Amino acid sequence: MATTTMPSPELPWRSAASIPVRPVKPTQTTRSVVTPRIPMALPHPSVPGGRFRPSAYVGEAVPFTVTAFREGHDRIGVQVRLFSPSGDESLHRLSPLNDGFDRWSTLVAPLEQGVWRFRFESFADDFATWEHAADLKIAAGVDSPLMREMGAQLFDRARGEKKRPGSDKDLLYDAARSLRDPDVHDDTALQIVRDPAIAALFDARPMMSLVSVGKDAELLVERERAGVGAWYEFFPRSEGARRADDGSVISGTFRTAAERLPGVAGMGFDVLYLPPIHPIGQTNRKGPNNTLVTEPGDPGSPWAIGGAAGGHDTVHPDLGTLDDFRAFVDAARENGIEVALDLALQASPDHPWVAEHPEWFTTLPDGSIAFAENPPKKYQDIYPVNFDNDPEGIRAEVLRVVRHWIAQGVTIFRVDNPHTKPLQFWEWLIATVSAEEPGAVFLAEAFTRPAPLQGLAMAGFQQSYTYFAWRNTKEELEEFLGGLAHDTADFLRPNLFVNTPDILTEYLQFGGRPGYKIRAAIAATAAPTYGVYAGYELFENVARPGSEENIDNEKYEYKFRDWEAAEAAGDSLAPYLRMLNAARRAHPALRQLRNLDIHWSDDDAILVYSKHLDAALSPTGETDTIIVVANVDPHSARETTVHLDTTVFGIEPGTSYDVEDLVTGQVWTWADHNFVRLDAFAEPVHILHVKENR
Repeated sequence: MATTTMPSPELPWRSAASIPVRPVKPTQTTRSVVTPRIPMALPHPSVPGGRFRPSAYVGEAVPFTVTAFREGHDRIGVQVRLFSPSGDESLHRLSPLNDGFDRWSTLVAPLEQGVWRFRFESFADDFATWEHAADLKIAAGVDSPLMREMGAQLFDRARGEKKRPGSDKDLLYDAARSLRDPDVHDDTALQIVRDPAIAALFDARPMMSLVSVGKDAELLVERERAGVGAWYEFFPRSEGARRADDGSVISGTFRTAAERLPGVAGMGFDVLYLPPIHPIGQTNRKGPNNTLVTEPGDPGSPWAIGGAAGGHDTVHPDLGTLDDFRAFVDAARENGIEVALDLALQASPDHPWVAEHPEWFTTLPDGSIAFAENPPKKYQDIYPVNFDNDPEGIRAEVLRVVRHWIAQGVTIFRVDNPHTKPLQFWEWLIATVSAEEPGAVFLAEAFTRPAPLQGLAMAGFQQSYTYFAWRNTKEELEEFLGGLAHDTADFLRPNLFVNTPDILTEYLQFGGRPGYKIRAAIAATAAPTYGVYAGYELFENVARPGSEENIDNEKYEYKFRDWEAAEAAGDSLAPYLRMLNAARRAHPALRQLRNLDIHWSDDDAILVYSKHLDAALSPTGETDTIIVVANVDPHSARETTVHLDTTVFGIEPGTSYDVEDLVTGQVWTWADHNFVRLDAFAEPVHILHVKENR
């Protein structure tokens, strides 16, 4: 194991295994040899296929892992050499995973945004090879004089290194002299072989030979918001909407919606996502509950973009002006919130695009333009864009629109149905925008098959919706969350939205208040980014018959909610969401994705996982460990035993430690095996902070 070196705050990484940098001369090979002298394979981070580069976010603890081995029994070492975007070079020693597959790994938390370069290096570890052989042979009385002289010669070589500290050289001189002393007993020689100070000396500065150098690779490190955030969605037209004396509805505006910002910030959310804010078409406008019958005053679906007042670069006149929107963005920023806009590349029949660029749509044999469809559903108020007709013109227009909103202070975009547009278009758009605005974040609303979902992430989307809403049992969640944390984390960052205007799952429809708590707690702790659609905190769980969305859906009408009255009456989940977001801010382990480990319980409804962050990788400089125990059955009280592999968070098996429940404030003493009782109708989830190791 490498000695821990805590970098000073100005260095662009945090690492538990950084070592001093020194020039490394690779062994010379002939042109025909392609395998390194000490072979390496399966490097990570990486993206399947090798075409796209892996990604991370600032402060993320990234596993650098590679397979490395050599012939025979001699010991090897592995390190990764990193080059930050500003040119800083650092070395980080890998440790063997001892998994039987010759895998080596270390964790590094890059702190500088931009493109990092890295390469793995393997080498013969001459000291480790001698140490292993000498320990066995001298203890057995086999070849003891030979092993002692080999060690002395090794120490002499180390003393000859110019950059080795004088204190190291003094220690090695004394050790070599003792090993050569004919009167020194083998027991004393063994003490030198096993001396931890000598081992640490060579761990920090190994004696390397047969050095092999892998290929250079890249890691894109994006800003923290690309991977960490608590999202809240609301329709600005509903915030401040009111009924006039004649029964008609007066729309909320950006000014009235701004009055809701302190409440959103007070719950701890730091990203506010707005559905489309553009003019809405009149042709085939949808009425309440997605009907084709409308009445005067029906606002229509915001996703039917475009009308007489303009298109994607315009705000709906009912919401205010562009100046009002900029003031709203500024007010959000003052409340610690970033605004995310919906980017829906589609048009109502009244959109200016339809008249100016009919070639951007699909014309049917009867001369009409094709509506959007998801058979048997048909969206008569929306025309999909045909990206194969005038692709250059469409690219230029979409880029103009995105640049327009960036100029208004928006750098986060939630993209509607990106899997229905060409992947190459998104690769181009995100790369182009990111080159101009490195802080841009694109969230893919891609509820689709794994291949296109993952393809969008590989092509550049910083975040992705997932199948989380439909993973509800213990078995489903174990497989799903484990896959997000370990299988796809090099390129896919999940945003675990608990609900959306389109998604009200059976679990929420029939799980009652316990179901809402359970889903929010898992989403907020299992991934560093999650989201909530307004109304979740009011337990809005009545579905339109035969569908998986809320009845009287806000997509087609205004909603009137009294947030403060509901909370005062105890009918709001807002205090629970406030607690969850406070825990996320206080505990850096919850702002990581790859550190999730699944544990076991004897009950098929009790999900158990932990999230751990070593002190060397933490922004606080302190170790942080959270254990989540959730009763995923919202209709029961469960009693069971929880079994923990405490070694994954640095506690020896059998050792007791104190945990504090962040939900209730209770403190218990735990160990490897612990009894729990979780009543879904009281508190269905423990969120436990490991306080101390006794």
